[in-house]
Amino acid sequence: MNNAGEVIIRVENLSAAYGDVTVLKDISFVVNTGEVFIILGGSGCGKTTLMKQMIGLATPKTGKILIEGADIVTAYGSARNAILRKFGVMFQYGALFGSITLMENICLIFEEFTKLPPEAMKLIALTKLNIVGLADAAYKLPAELSGGMRKRAAIARAMALDPKILFLDEPGAGLDPITAVQLDKLILDLARSLNITFIIVTHELPSIFTVADRIVMLDAKTKTIIATGKPQQLRDESDDPYVRQFFNRQSKPE
Repeated sequence: MNNAGEVIIRVENLSAAYGDVTVLKDISFVVNTGEVFIILGGSGCGKTTLMKQMIGLATPKTGKILIEGADIVTAYGSARNAILRKFGVMFQYGALFGSITLMENICLIFEEFTKLPPEAMKLIALTKLNIVGLADAAYKLPAELSGGMRKRAAIARAMALDPKILFLDEPGAGLDPITAVQLDKLILDLARSLNITFIIVTHELPSIFTVADRIVMLDAKTKTIIATGKPQQLRDESDDPYVRQFFNRQSKPE
C-alpha cells in the first residue's frame, strides 16, 4: 500500500480537443495517495472531459497522465491493462446493467478479469455490497433501488478488483440532501479506512466542503485551472473574484 501523502497521479501539461475545438489546455496537477480530490467548475469547463482523459476513455491532444509513474496516454497492451486495474469508475448515473441483480453486476467484473470460481465471486461481491451497506439488496435489480442505493451499488462495483483509486462522476447528482450526506459519509469512510484515493467530478458545494481535501477548479473561458487548494481557503482567501463568487454562491463578483 502507498503511504499517505505520496503522489499517486500526476497530470502534466495536458491539452484536450474535440476536432479543432480546444476544451482544455496546459492542465497540470498532482493527486496524493488517500486524498479526496475534487475537479470542479462551471458548466462547460471540461470537468468530465478531464476525467475521461484520466481513465483512458479519451486521448489528450498533448501531455502526460502518470498513474503511479506509468503514463496511461502512451501505454498499450498488458502495460495499459495493468494501469487500468489500478482504478475503478462510478459514472454519473451508475451505469448498472438493469436486467441483472447487483450481485450479478459485480460478478461480471470478476468473470471478465479473473479466473475465480463462481462461489468465490459471489462471496467477494457480497463483501463489496456489505461495505456500502447493500448486502440485503444483493439479489435486487437496479430498478428496485432508490437513486442513492444505485450510486452506492455502482461504487461497490467500482471497488470489485480492490483498486487504489476511485473516480466518481457527479456522485451527488439527483440525490436529495439527506441521501447526498449519506453518500458523502461513505466516501470519507472508504477514503480513511481503506486508504482509497478519490477523484470526484462535481459542482455540489455542500459535498465539496464536506469531503474535499483539495480541489482544482477549471474555467470555461481560459480552458485551464484557475484555482487549486482547499475549498475553504479558496472561498475565503482567493484573489480571483470569480473563484470567490463560485464558492460563495453569489450572482455577481464581489
